[in-house]
Amino acid sequence: MTRFLIPFLLLLSSATQAFDHSAWNTLLANHVKPLRGGVATAVNYSGMEKDRQTLRNYLDALTDVTQADFQQWPRDEQLAFLINAYNAFTVELILLEGQPNSIRDIGSVFSGPWDKEFFSLLGNPRTLDEVEHEMIRANPALMDPRIHFAVNCASIGCPALRPEAYTADKLDAQLEDSTRKFLSDKQRNRYNSERKALEISKIFDWYEEDFEDAAGSLAAYLLPYAEELGVPQNKRKQMKDDDMTIRHLDYDWALNKQ
Repeated sequence: MTRFLIPFLLLLSSATQAFDHSAWNTLLANHVKPLRGGVATAVNYSGMEKDRQTLRNYLDALTDVTQADFQQWPRDEQLAFLINAYNAFTVELILLEGQPNSIRDIGSVFSGPWDKEFFSLLGNPRTLDEVEHEMIRANPALMDPRIHFAVNCASIGCPALRPEAYTADKLDAQLEDSTRKFLSDKQRNRYNSERKALEISKIFDWYEEDFEDAAGSLAAYLLPYAEELGVPQNKRKQMKDDDMTIRHLDYDWALNKQ
């Protein structure tokens, strides 16, 4: 019995073994600088370029994962893998394009950076849009509105590129921390007492349905983060009643570089 059980346990262990994101973690630790107390970050793309081989080795490891392997992983392992893949391939795209002033400078009127098929993942050629919108957002088992504060579009207006890799064992805490830090950034999200309005990132306009699906309304989703947003105590009932004026701020598409 034992001689059959041991190979089975080894097979099970290998199928569910966590993907090694340590190389990406090191790149982020070395080349991502926290700004304004950590609510934002800037990327040293020139430093990433110097460590390009390490980045490419990590991207190759991501590419080598098969759909069958991926399906064996627990939910948090899958989601951490896809978030890291999106962020790492975005950095690679910026380097491939010679560090443009904005990611939106990549491509043409008919095909932007997010439509560019420049990598493979889980056995198929992919675009960044596919990873975010089809593999994560369109998958009910993986979708979590907080991914909007984790995937990074290489822009100043985007939530910070976290200076560490996402991992399954810490995923919930990392997503929550990234959310709170983004909402604490008064340059991108704040309560304006003069206008008596909540001024928030354009992200909440583009993906409003994701937050509504999670909490019933955008205001209801944001209510637990009223402290981070700077909403006065006497105004929070308006949020609860979905009776607060919400304005969306302009989005800064400049490259998030050091």
